[in-house]
Amino acid sequence: MAFALVRAGIWLRGRAENVAAALLATMFIAFIIQIVFRYVLNWPLGWTHEVCILAWLWGVLWGAAFIVTEADEIRFDVIYGAVSENTRRVFSLITGAALVGIYGISLPAVTDYVRFMRVERSAYLKIPFDWLFSIYVVFAVATLIRYLWLMGRAVRGEAPAALDHARIRDL
Repeated sequence: MAFALVRAGIWLRGRAENVAAALLATMFIAFIIQIVFRYVLNWPLGWTHEVCILAWLWGVLWGAAFIVTEADEIRFDVIYGAVSENTRRVFSLITGAALVGIYGISLPAVTDYVRFMRVERSAYLKIPFDWLFSIYVVFAVATLIRYLWLMGRAVRGEAPAALDHARIRDL
């Protein structure tokens, strides 16, 4: 059972990476179209700029929600690597509690705002803003789940790994 869940998680992570790659490819293609039309054909297109911005927004928040691992997150490695495992657990609990509190308190207001934005549409593609901004709700929920899980690990005695300076060249 646990092995099947791990395999499913690995497969889902791969699909999340595929979505991020498709968003990056979409942004790149729109950018190239924008350059060709603006500087070669002297005919600027507004929709390409909008596609680039939307693909970037979705790519960043999608990647942060489903692809970035705890090891990829930014830390003060000089401090983090110099403290004991128990202190790293406490750091993890404090960080988790702060983020869960912030995202948990803001989530109802964020979802209300995203629902409210259905009245607006993007300038060129006429996509409802609630669709465009819905990725932030997904990101916030994924962040809440991730930090609740990390806090649970810290409570059970599992400290986040310290930076291995010998492997820095491999990163």
